[in-house]
Amino acid sequence: MQDLIIIGGGPAGMTAAVYAVRKQLDTLVIAKDLGGQLLWTKDIENYMGYQYITGPELINKFEEQVKRFPVTIKYDEVSKLSRAMDGSFSVQAGEESYHSKAVIIASGKRPRRLNVPGEEEFTGKGVGYCATCDGPLYAEKSVAVVGGGNSALQAAIELCGIASKVYLVARGSFRADPVVVDKLRSCNNLEVLTGYRIKEIQGGQNVEKIAVSDGGEPRSIAVEGVFIEIGLDPNTEFVRDTVKLNSRGEVVVDCRASTGIPGLFAAGDVTSGPDKQIIIAAGDGAKAALGVYEYLFFKH
Repeated sequence: MQDLIIIGGGPAGMTAAVYAVRKQLDTLVIAKDLGGQLLWTKDIENYMGYQYITGPELINKFEEQVKRFPVTIKYDEVSKLSRAMDGSFSVQAGEESYHSKAVIIASGKRPRRLNVPGEEEFTGKGVGYCATCDGPLYAEKSVAVVGGGNSALQAAIELCGIASKVYLVARGSFRADPVVVDKLRSCNNLEVLTGYRIKEIQGGQNVEKIAVSDGGEPRSIAVEGVFIEIGLDPNTEFVRDTVKLNSRGEVVVDCRASTGIPGLFAAGDVTSGPDKQIIIAAGDGAKAALGVYEYLFFKH
């Protein structure tokens, strides 16, 4: 029986782990990997203490700090979370079952799918969800980016420095920060298709072209890669029957990171908090761990 199980290894989960072990809580982290969405992020210019740092570099800093403390880390995917009659929790991950007095859900989000013909067929064969990870594979090739938010525009900017031609397909106006839009304007190998949607991704063994439409006849564009950057869905399937979720599938929490279920907290992008930022996720992790400590020693 652990004091605390933290589900997730992103900024929220790793910060929670540091705060928890500093309070001398017996802590287990269960995560598919350490880093979460930071592993997909290239340029970070708004994390305090660093004028500029890449996502992988920042997560290395997080990891170094976590591993200075006696935190047990299990690399696995959680499939179920349940609460027993005595108020303790059971976490199923792979073939193993783990038990704790409290839990922090910090499972983050995953890329949202476009759900058009050809997307599933060509995933890993030209269709990708991380320009930072896979962009170098498309040097001097034509690629498309789908989306109109910060992630899509950042991906397009990054790819403009790698690919010969970049098409940015956005169904409406940009929903990105002005500084990002300004950077986009400096790309001279970019074509913006505003008001268009991808109707189909086509090819043979790999992606060869996309069909796009603004409501009229589809237009065919030759590309070898398609990066889908249309947002994220929360990783909450394993708690759908345990906690309250909002209409977006996010865990509903209060200002103390509590789910309303005694001993069960949530932190980071998986929660109903309105803003998804690295620094906010880290702060959420700290709040959640302090909440666990208070629950275990002063309220429980």
